Amino acid sequence: AALAYGLDKAHKDMKIAVFDCGGGTHDVSILELGDGVFEVKSTDGDTHLGGDDFDQVIIDWLADEFKSDEGIDLRKDPMGLQRLKEASEKAKIELSSTTQTEINLPYITAVDGMPKHLVKTLTRAKFEQLADSLIKRTIDPCKTALKNAGYSTSDIDEVILVGGSTRIPAIQDAVQKFFGKAPSKGVNPDEVVAIGAAIQGGVLTGEVKDVLLLDVTPLSLGIETMGGVMTKLIEANTTIPTKKSETFSTASDSQPSVEIHILQGERPMAQANRTIGRFHLDGIPPAPRGVPQVEVTFDIDANGILHVSAKDKATGKEQKIRIEASSGLTDAEIKRMKDEAEANAESDKAAKEEVEKLNGADALIFSTEKQLKEYGDKIPADKKGPIEEGLTKLKAAYSSKNLADIE
Repeated sequence: AALAYGLDKAHKDMKIAVFDCGGGTHDVSILELGDGVFEVKSTDGDTHLGGDDFDQVIIDWLADEFKSDEGIDLRKDPMGLQRLKEASEKAKIELSSTTQTEINLPYITAVDGMPKHLVKTLTRAKFEQLADSLIKRTIDPCKTALKNAGYSTSDIDEVILVGGSTRIPAIQDAVQKFFGKAPSKGVNPDEVVAIGAAIQGGVLTGEVKDVLLLDVTPLSLGIETMGGVMTKLIEANTTIPTKKSETFSTASDSQPSVEIHILQGERPMAQANRTIGRFHLDGIPPAPRGVPQVEVTFDIDANGILHVSAKDKATGKEQKIRIEASSGLTDAEIKRMKDEAEANAESDKAAKEEVEKLNGADALIFSTEKQLKEYGDKIPADKKGPIEEGLTKLKAAYSSKNLADIE
């Protein structure tokens, strides 16, 4: 959309909000433009909000009015309901350019062989009243997208409208009120994405130069680590292409291999997230736990393809996996996963803290036993006794997962 407006030719850095409200979904993206490079800073949306919902409020109003006048619910008559849908969409479109419209549906139904007609006048003010809650909902993703990008409304230089539903004057007014500036209307909102897509196609084929559109990862990516925790390597809303490496180790002595379990999602515990791949790195030389150094690298290219590698630093042995659709999710699934993470934040936090305490106890047992083995004969008996007693208690608490005793 931003490409279609020629903002890449503006020769200045700017922050852009793209407000996209179509037939069935609503999305808001915050972009940053600098030196002909568009970087998507964040995106948010409502997968159950669009033009169909605005049609529905008119359908319900007409059906309620007719039922009140005639005692017949047209929603139970498939033929009558279809005519209501068509008339409601037409009325909505007309109210974008006129302040009132007449809805005239002769012979909408019949009672005892007598035809019934529906004739109603719908004003723009009445339509806006009916759609008030929907209009307010279109602004919620604006707030979230700005927050995720780390911007305020005053930081936004340009607001672009995309999708047929943005023709509704009340939506334009709500957008202007929220951002504090009039949205750009120079390009047909129904065509703006197609025009921009054609330009982006030219970029990808090399026919269009000096423009680059950077995308973001919709959800965090990471691996499962000790205790079933998801350790994130790439956070949600990170601009791609991107590359991140982190070094991990073994959880037990003489461990010959490690499993790299690749996850996508926002939940702290691995099992609550989506598995997108797994592989093993074998041939790790025998060594005490914590000694081997395994470097895990996540690399997402400009096409959104994820490459994950695990390399044993001691031997140079390496295993790789290529994941074609590192997202592979619909907007609705992404939103559901984010909503679930929010809804389960408290219980997830408690579960993660429990695992961290158990991991801490395990590490303390391991290091204490190691110290006793190495320096036990040098520790005075009056100090060694309480250490061994404490170690025995901690091991018992750890094996029974008694968090109170562990603390």
